[in-house]
This record gives sequence, structure tokens and C-alpha cells, in this order.
Amino acid sequence: MFIASLPVLTIRVGYAQYLITKNYYFLFKQVHYVMLNTTWLRTYCTLVEVGHFTRTAERLHMTQSGVSQQVRKLEEQLGVELLVRRGKGFSLSDAGERLYNEARDILYALSALEQRIGEDPPYKGLVRLMSPGSVGLKLYPHLLALQQQHQELIIDYRFAPNSDIEHAVADSKVDIGLMTSCSNLADVTCQAVATEPLLLVTPEDVMEPDWKTLMALGFIDHPDGSHHAGLLLSANYPEFQHYGQFQKKGFSNQISLILEPVSMGLGFTVLPAYAVEAFPKPGRIKVHSLAQPVSETLYLCLQRRKTLPKRVETVISEAKQLWSF
Repeated sequence: MFIASLPVLTIRVGYAQYLITKNYYFLFKQVHYVMLNTTWLRTYCTLVEVGHFTRTAERLHMTQSGVSQQVRKLEEQLGVELLVRRGKGFSLSDAGERLYNEARDILYALSALEQRIGEDPPYKGLVRLMSPGSVGLKLYPHLLALQQQHQELIIDYRFAPNSDIEHAVADSKVDIGLMTSCSNLADVTCQAVATEPLLLVTPEDVMEPDWKTLMALGFIDHPDGSHHAGLLLSANYPEFQHYGQFQKKGFSNQISLILEPVSMGLGFTVLPAYAVEAFPKPGRIKVHSLAQPVSETLYLCLQRRKTLPKRVETVISEAKQLWSF
């Protein structure tokens, strides 16, 4: 059946089920269906409400014969008489009454749907974001404050590694991706928007983090551990080849917990400054200034062919204010 290929909305009014498209609605009763042009239906309902062919034509900017023709087409399609004509006047048949009563609800629903689809409010609706946990640690509380001010705005924030983020953006599973490396996917656009220093963090009793000390400590890993360690350690330690050189002493994918094992003397790690600053036990860890400072670039990633709703633009603007993009 050809209607399966049309974009439709299913709604229910009384005992009838309707599928609405832009120009037609389909009335199903048992196994029968009738396709009605909604333009004809609007003309018919206007005629019933106005009660006069000429005034209906004037209201709809049509000719009187055009109004009559559309009503005739409705009657032909339905196989019933809708109007009982008496000279220039008319009254409604029983079928005409039923059609008008149900059609009003259908046309109202269609009008409301068109209005909702056409709306693009800046502070209402769902915005889906995904970023590494270290980025979310700084951004998420800021977005929750925005949601407190505009409670019809819904923030869906997920933490994930860069590889998951870029695929979620490409597949339109999220509206905004924030990544710490640039995506190579064709469907993803990336814009460098901020930088954040990477820090070497050890237990508090480590005075000089030389290579031998780091090898003895071992590495506390996290989802971006390899990326962060590679950036910072390769710039400061000639011996560094890859982070697999270190014994892995632990792993956490919870950004707030990554420094817990470090604070207990179980190893060292590398994290962005905003993740280190949020740790509630700063006296239990030591942050080391290295000879070659390294910063991590933060990228704003979007689906290449997708038009941004205003609510998404609002969230991007708030994030820009936070990082002073």
C-alpha cells in the first residue's frame, strides 16, 4: 500500500484512527481507508462555519465555483452526500455533521502540529552532549545552572572517550561533542575552541619526578590516560616511547576518582588542570611543573550536514562563555 512510504502521524479521535500527512489524512475503520485532501477538508469546515458559499470563497480567497468543486470532490470520495442543497442555501446531512465534528479535531491537531514543528525556542527542548569526563567536570555544573534558569531546557550529558564521541556525533546520537583530539570522520566538523594545561600528578611525598621514580610508581590509567601521557611525557622525558612502558597500577573511568589511588601512594597519572583542581584532597597529591609545559586542545565537534536548533546554539554559547572561546 503506497501510503506506507509517506511521512505520517497517527492520532486517534473518538473511535476513528487517522494518519496525517502534510496534504492528506487517512481515515481507517476496520479494513477500509479513505484518503482526504486536507485543503478540501478545510474548505468544507469553513463553509459549514460561515454558512454561505460566496462568503466562504471570500474568506479563503477562492472563487465560489472553487468552493463548490472541492465540496463535490469530498462527497465523491466519501460516497455520501454532505450537504442538503436548497437553492442557494444548504443544510448538513447526517454524514456531513459527522464529518464536520471529527474533521474539526483533525484540522486542529494538524495545525497544532505544524506550529510545534515550526517553533525553534532557544531555551526549550532536549540538548544532548558528550565529552570526556575531565571536560564535563567543568562544563556540566555550568549547564545545570542554565537549566535551573530555563527549566524547559533539558540537558542530557554523557561522558565518553574521544573515539565514542566522534561516532556519536557522526551518527547524530548527540548534538554537541567536545573532544580532546580532532576527528578524522568525514561527517564531523571540528573547531579548536580552548586549551587546558596537562599536569603530572604524583603522591604528595614525591619531590622529583624523574624517569626512574615514575617507572617505580606505575601509572594510574583512565579513558584518556594514553593520550594525556603521550602528550606531556613525550615532551619532557627522552626515555618515553609509549605509556605501556609503565606498570599499570589501576584504572578508573570516573573523573572524580582518578586521583584517589594517586593520593594513596599507588601511582602517578596525567590529567587536565581543571580535573586536578576539582580534587577534594589537594594536600594528598603533588602537581609537578615540568620543563616543557603542554596544553591539551579542546575541539567543538558537530555533525557536518545538520542545521543547529536554537537551543543547541544556546548551549554552545554558554560553553563559549565558560572557556572564553
